[in-house]
Amino acid sequence: PLGCPGSYIPASFMEQVYLRYHVGHKGRFGHEFLEFELSPDGLLRYTNNSNYKRDTMIRKECRVSSIVMDQVVAMLREAGLMQLDDREWPVPDKSGRQELEVVLGREHVLFCTSKIGSVTEIQGTADPEGLRAFHYLVQDLKSLVLALISSHFKIKPI
Repeated sequence: PLGCPGSYIPASFMEQVYLRYHVGHKGRFGHEFLEFELSPDGLLRYTNNSNYKRDTMIRKECRVSSIVMDQVVAMLREAGLMQLDDREWPVPDKSGRQELEVVLGREHVLFCTSKIGSVTEIQGTADPEGLRAFHYLVQDLKSLVLALISSHFKIKPI
């Protein structure tokens, strides 16, 4: 079952997928960020650092089942992530940065771009199709991770 420390993960997953996402900025309240990492053994780590109103850093981790790992792999493949290229994407600026690192089998990619506030910002870029695919994938991954964390720990992440 989801989130149980003893969840069975088939050996095929031991090298199949690694994922790390980080989005953040430095501003009035210091370095604020959201980060999550999914390791090949199914360990999901989540960190949310918001200093707004002296909020404290939230750190949670749990193990996910092979079904969740299958879903993540399917999401990455469906998005065509491994074929994307971030050279034409906006570079990080004062509004912040986001990074997505993925190892899928023997392929390894690392994307870095500025924070994206809305889909309309994507239209004016040099690679709107690639950036749109990246943006929607990131939104789906964040939704999945936040749902897993909030259901497992009964918290409301920011």
